[in-house]
Amino acid sequence: MNYEPVIGLEVHAQLKTKSKIFCGCPTDFGGTPNDHVCPVCLGLPGVLPVLNRRTVEFAIRSGLALNCEIAEVTKFDRKNYFYPDLPKDYQISQFDEPVCRGGHLTIAGKKIRIHRAHLEEDAGKLVHAGAAGLHGSEYSLVDFNRCGVPLLEIVTEPDIESPEQARLYLTELRNILRYIDVCDGNLEEGSFRCDANVSVRPVGQKELGTKSEIKNMNSFKAVQRALQSEIERQIAVLEAGGRVVQETRLWNEATGTTFPMRSKEEAHDYRYFPEPDLVPIVIDRKWVEEIASTLPELPEQRRSRYVSQYELSPDDATVLAESKELSDFFDAALSIGTPAKAAANWLMGPTIGYLNENKLGFDSTKITPENLRDLTAAVEAGTISSTTAKQLLLEILASGGNIANLIAEKGLVQISDEKGLTEIASKILIDNASQLESYRAGKSKVRQFFFGEVMKATKGKANPQIVNKILDELLTQNT
Repeated sequence: MNYEPVIGLEVHAQLKTKSKIFCGCPTDFGGTPNDHVCPVCLGLPGVLPVLNRRTVEFAIRSGLALNCEIAEVTKFDRKNYFYPDLPKDYQISQFDEPVCRGGHLTIAGKKIRIHRAHLEEDAGKLVHAGAAGLHGSEYSLVDFNRCGVPLLEIVTEPDIESPEQARLYLTELRNILRYIDVCDGNLEEGSFRCDANVSVRPVGQKELGTKSEIKNMNSFKAVQRALQSEIERQIAVLEAGGRVVQETRLWNEATGTTFPMRSKEEAHDYRYFPEPDLVPIVIDRKWVEEIASTLPELPEQRRSRYVSQYELSPDDATVLAESKELSDFFDAALSIGTPAKAAANWLMGPTIGYLNENKLGFDSTKITPENLRDLTAAVEAGTISSTTAKQLLLEILASGGNIANLIAEKGLVQISDEKGLTEIASKILIDNASQLESYRAGKSKVRQFFFGEVMKATKGKANPQIVNKILDELLTQNT
């Protein structure tokens, strides 16, 4: 029997506010344990939460970017559960009246519906220590710094049909949240976290299978691998005549498998009730319109523009639009006259390679749009070779500078004098008679040797096109 997966994703995106959702404590990552706390986020008796208006603004901003309907009235609720890192023994969240409903993203032609997006506070973090016992430790400590950090939980409908589609959805979602500047999307710091619900069913069946929830995934690649592993596990269980049990499972990156964490009932009894210390929020439509007017061009719009306006390939447009900083730079370079395809090639090749190698974001570089324009112009004019330009680009990315000044100071001007290059090439052919004989005997690869020798003799400054032209003429004469 053939099976198909059904996947839904729940993303917790940490909002980029300076202070927490219900108090003035900082949201900075890390710090000394239990240093970014106060009576409110510790849930001490007698304290009252005060809503951070910015979190509602960011939620509306996100909902608009995700094609959601923004509620006219929204409220907060108490979600009751008991866990060591939840000091109040309840979480302030949203239950039946979330701020956003009914959005969607289109991923590779497939519409992924978004069920809801709601605000809530984060819990703390358990730190396991020692050498043995639970999770390989003797005891656990609690760091409450993260308590009260604002989260936007974005929940899809079960519309995702493959692990690859899930990865693409998460990539696009994170890019959008970063474009609109509401979340930094840092997976390593936990500011963009994902839980996945997955089940399988016979192809053609409409009824959903029994689902598992997968946690503990810290990269998009891990999400894809975990989903694929869980799909294969569930199919194997069914084909062996077994029954898939609804449960929460954890992903083990080392073994490439999921394993049970706890069984899960059909529905948790969180005993939701309206948060008595916070009044319902009436969202003014004028405020929503004001927020909508500040939204930037989003990744999908930018990709489409690059393809239609600059005739870039869809793949190139996707790479450029993935980072807003890189994409903004590309647009700035084009606005001052840099040819689109040349700018794209320099940014997608050497620049992204440099960023990946040094684990940097584009905003950490020193390059300016003028640098890229001048570098491209120098290559097109034949002033420097593409090889020299690449080396110069890497230096500019790291240290900045002026292209014309660096070319002059370092003596990088390309040699294009045909007479002088002909003399150099002729001497190289004479000095390497055995290699010339090999070329005459049909070993055409020897030609690259001669080219390399000319470049070595000119310290890499010879114009490659002119060198190739000269070698073609000289080698024709000598065969």
